[in-house]
Amino acid sequence: MSKNFDPDGKRLPIKLDSTSNGEFVPIPLDATQRRANRLAQEWAGENARRQGVARRNFMISACGAASTLLAFNAANAAAGRTGGTFELDQIAAVDPDVAVDRLGGREFIFDVQGHFVGQNGLNRTGLGDSDTFIKDVFLDSDTDMMVLSFIPSRRENELLTIQEADATRRIVDAMEGTHRLLLHGRANPNQDGDLAGMDELAERWGVSAWKCYTQWGPDGRGFFLSDDTGLRLIEKARALGVKNICVHKGLPFGRRSYKHSLASDIGVVAKMYPDVNFLIYHSGFIAGQAEGPYNPKRGEGVDELIRSVEENGVGRNANVYAELGSTWRQSMRDPDSAAHIIGKLVKHIGEENVLYGSDSIWFGSPQDQIQAFRTFQISDALQEKHGYAKLTPKLRAQILGLNAAKPYSIDVDEVLKRASRDVIENRRANYRENPNPHFLTNGPKTRREFLANRRARGGSPI
Repeated sequence: MSKNFDPDGKRLPIKLDSTSNGEFVPIPLDATQRRANRLAQEWAGENARRQGVARRNFMISACGAASTLLAFNAANAAAGRTGGTFELDQIAAVDPDVAVDRLGGREFIFDVQGHFVGQNGLNRTGLGDSDTFIKDVFLDSDTDMMVLSFIPSRRENELLTIQEADATRRIVDAMEGTHRLLLHGRANPNQDGDLAGMDELAERWGVSAWKCYTQWGPDGRGFFLSDDTGLRLIEKARALGVKNICVHKGLPFGRRSYKHSLASDIGVVAKMYPDVNFLIYHSGFIAGQAEGPYNPKRGEGVDELIRSVEENGVGRNANVYAELGSTWRQSMRDPDSAAHIIGKLVKHIGEENVLYGSDSIWFGSPQDQIQAFRTFQISDALQEKHGYAKLTPKLRAQILGLNAAKPYSIDVDEVLKRASRDVIENRRANYRENPNPHFLTNGPKTRREFLANRRARGGSPI
């Protein structure tokens, strides 16, 4: 590795910060979250000394991640945030075997929302090239597969063209037949030419799903999947035989077209088209709004997704999937909201239909999100009061990857068998003999950076 990242070990392996994915204004850490970071830094120094290792070596070890999560637990408990916790024994902070056993995991990790910014956005966002993408996703994290997605923009301002996305996929595919990346096709049915362009995306590029933003439009107006514009998209997808529609719901871009960011239309179209899979990106989550017990009268957030699905008679584990990109990353800061989000989605949408997505590389390597999820547990009190499921190893494994195999028609055993002998796996094994993660995030961290990022895409997308 040519560059030695963070030699003094000042960066925490679990990144608790204000980074946004560029779709919402960064939210500063509150006092409890700042205290959690301070405590994690203090404990890292103490535990590194107890182990007799350099601070950087401690940070990149499983003990470093365990120590950080335990510090977060302590800060949250002191603030009365006990709805969820990172389930770890204190010994994991200094015992490598215990830490690896708890944080290592052997699940099939299928990240259904990843991002790579190509040449149209490299100089404007600070994001890396395809080598950095591969390192962050496949070497520094336990990710086995990822779906490469898109963000909304006018064609002249695309941060990732389909050609660049496919070039990235081919970089990996060329390594002895590896097939670890799937592609989304961008589908903006309210933009001239997009529906016609879906033919080429399906036939030439072999996309596995469509990605649309119902709150976006070139003139600032969005659409509903249940109106004429949305129905044309669904019918086109069915005609092309690519029946996975990934739709951004939640994380509103602003007040204009806000109603189109809500998941009110999802149950309607899921009932109309039982042969189409609707993967609801962000699950309707709104950054900055705390999530509590399910309230069908709330009209926003995760609750509106659940209400729409249930009131339209769409069953659990049917054709609506709740995706956690940015949602899990943001709620890691607030264990009470995290417990309600995961608990509600599993209870109402179904244990087989909650999907892990990282929204990286905006958030850097997704390994911290994976490690945090592997240890997260909903409190006994909330389980009993609201009927939430306990997060067992089986349920975590379902959410982290197995559930996504169904809509994407993946044979998990075959994928893992092929991956066990591919070049990425060999590179991963060699790299982990001397790992060098950077523990950095890439998305905007302040309102100023957010506005600059938005201007770089040609102004507000709405």
